[in-house]
Amino acid sequence: MTGPPHTSGPRLRMPALLSSVHGYQRQWLGPDLLAGLTLLAIAVPEQLATSRLAGMPPVTGLYVFIAGTVAFAVLGSAPQLSVGADSTIAPLFAAGVAHIAPTGSAHYMALVSLLAVTVGVLVAVVGLLRLGWIADFLSAPIITGFLGGVAVIIVVHQLPDLFALPPVSGTTVHRVATVVGHLGQANGWALGIGVMVFLVVTAAERIDRKLPAALLGLVGSTVVVAAAGLHAHGVPVLGTVAHGPPHFGLHELSWTSLGQVLPVAGVVALVVLSQTAATTRAFADQGGYAVDVNRDFVGVGAGSILAGLGGTFAANASPARTGAVASAGGRTQFAGLAAAAGVVFVVPAARLLTDVPLATLAAILIFVATRLFHVGQLVSVWRFDRWEFGLAIITLLTVAFVGVEQGIGVAVGLAILDRTRRSARPHSYVLGKIPGSTSWEPLSHHDRPVTVPGVVVVQWLAPVYYANAAVFQAEIHKALSEATSPAKVLVLDADAITDIDYTGTRTVRALVDELERAHVVVGVARAVGGAPQNLARSGLLERLGGKRVFSTVDEAVTALHPGGVA
Repeated sequence: MTGPPHTSGPRLRMPALLSSVHGYQRQWLGPDLLAGLTLLAIAVPEQLATSRLAGMPPVTGLYVFIAGTVAFAVLGSAPQLSVGADSTIAPLFAAGVAHIAPTGSAHYMALVSLLAVTVGVLVAVVGLLRLGWIADFLSAPIITGFLGGVAVIIVVHQLPDLFALPPVSGTTVHRVATVVGHLGQANGWALGIGVMVFLVVTAAERIDRKLPAALLGLVGSTVVVAAAGLHAHGVPVLGTVAHGPPHFGLHELSWTSLGQVLPVAGVVALVVLSQTAATTRAFADQGGYAVDVNRDFVGVGAGSILAGLGGTFAANASPARTGAVASAGGRTQFAGLAAAAGVVFVVPAARLLTDVPLATLAAILIFVATRLFHVGQLVSVWRFDRWEFGLAIITLLTVAFVGVEQGIGVAVGLAILDRTRRSARPHSYVLGKIPGSTSWEPLSHHDRPVTVPGVVVVQWLAPVYYANAAVFQAEIHKALSEATSPAKVLVLDADAITDIDYTGTRTVRALVDELERAHVVVGVARAVGGAPQNLARSGLLERLGGKRVFSTVDEAVTALHPGGVA
């Protein structure tokens, strides 16, 4: 649905369906099926565990995965993104809804489902209104830091299962301190299983990324635990998983209930938007393919709506599972659909999951976390720019130790401040003429440009607006005062001045008045973008007249310099 041609506001635009499998090639089938098996091996126990975090029946996590995967495959754009139950948002909405209804009660589960639909609507609307430009504030260093922080969260959350310790909640620091304080109670069998699975997956990664090491680790460790009776030796396993068909519909839909869950839904939607944007862009950069963040918002939002209508909880993009798909060589959303189909068959056979050791899941997820923590990229950012490296580290630490939404918010805020700081203090150059040509370049140029006596040419590399107008005026004064001979002509190279606001036009007018009183002729060259229109509205263009506005710097100097230019 689109608006009339003259409408300039956001337009609703329905995404193309199943875009990632358009033009599907036969040679992609093997990698996609392998990636689907790997994703299945990780997703089944992970979704069951996330259900516990959400305070919902274990099987509901599997339904979230099916709903999120199918909806995103149909509506989303990212070919490798995995959508389903997510341990980042589960504690958020669980804690919020627990203040309204007792955890595990029928009222609680109904509110969680309503919250899932609400979150899905909010996220999908952002995509339909084409507001994905918000994600453009997530620079490459911020995304690197975000994924690093998520990697830390994944590792810390898996430590209790790896050491066979009781579940731990709270902050990252509290979780680590609790695990360290109880290492004496760790189960050696569980730790051994986890370490062995981790080593197998790591070795297989180095030999051939297409090897289904995670699946082999899951099956092998499950067989060992069942055959040796290690559950009796304290090795935690998934145990019996009760299951039943989903119940479609919202059972407590009312204005009162909606008002209760809406604040929590707003926070969760913010996290989903941030995590989806960061994840889809990060893996698009790594994989070298194009994505449409708006369509991905629609796909993830639709997954949450479908999951909520099925009596489950909100879905989210998963950096860990997406990393698993990418590592296994998945090419399209067919990998996710294959995994979802596998989950459909797993649900009736849930009893087969009884002896899956939790340490195996922990080891697989810890391995995936190592793939998300890009030390090389952090080093590259450090070498390029210390400030942007600081943004990456702040994002990483805030995500890891405070929260995902806080980390993204702080990083984006700092990035905006950095851009504002740079635009408020832009570079400017005094230009000289390259001998034997009509080109004008900064005096530091390798072709050794020279100044023309009595002429000062200044290039300003930013729009002129309220935050830098005073700096603009100061730079002009500095260039005039440092000229080797008294200036008779000032030419402003406005090629990079794409815009000028009211404050900027007042500053330019005052500067022109001042210089004309000092008998300095002012000319403008290469005015582009919105600057000419704004100069015209302010009356400055008329004031300068057509005789002092030029298409090139050389043309301006030739016309305005009394003795001409050699």
